[in-house]
Amino acid sequence: MAYPTSATGFRPVRRNELRPERIHDTYKLTRKLAEPAVCGGCGAVYHMGRWQWGPHPDNATKVTCPACARVHDRVPVGFVHVGGEYFAAHRDELLRLLRHHEEREKAQHALARIMAIEDEPGGVLVTTTDMHLARDLGEALHHAHQGELEFHYNEGENLLRVHWRR
Repeated sequence: MAYPTSATGFRPVRRNELRPERIHDTYKLTRKLAEPAVCGGCGAVYHMGRWQWGPHPDNATKVTCPACARVHDRVPVGFVHVGGEYFAAHRDELLRLLRHHEEREKAQHALARIMAIEDEPGGVLVTTTDMHLARDLGEALHHAHQGELEFHYNEGENLLRVHWRR
């Protein structure tokens, strides 16, 4: 069916048209899971439409949460590059800060996790299962130790790269 257009090229919006996804994320649930459900990997519970920490119901279905699936497939969403001379001199302190901040975030958001901390030339690369966690880790470093902080968001790939150095 052709839609009438005016001389300006305006076409009325049809409410029943399907819109393409702005960002496609393979790991995002496309439908609600049958409740209760428990992740067999980490023990997170899917309850009231979200993943959270809590007691495991007896009749819960075993599934894999999106964070565990990302860890298993090694597909991070956040990359935090930490480096510089200051990092080399305070490595243990800064890594404790990152782990402490992850624990606080993970307590509230079950899917926000650090996947790995890997050495790279001049620093470390921290990979995360959640873009917000990557941003929060960068901001925590900057807040506690100042330095240079940069964010690079790639909308096409749904990735966040954070660079902190001092």
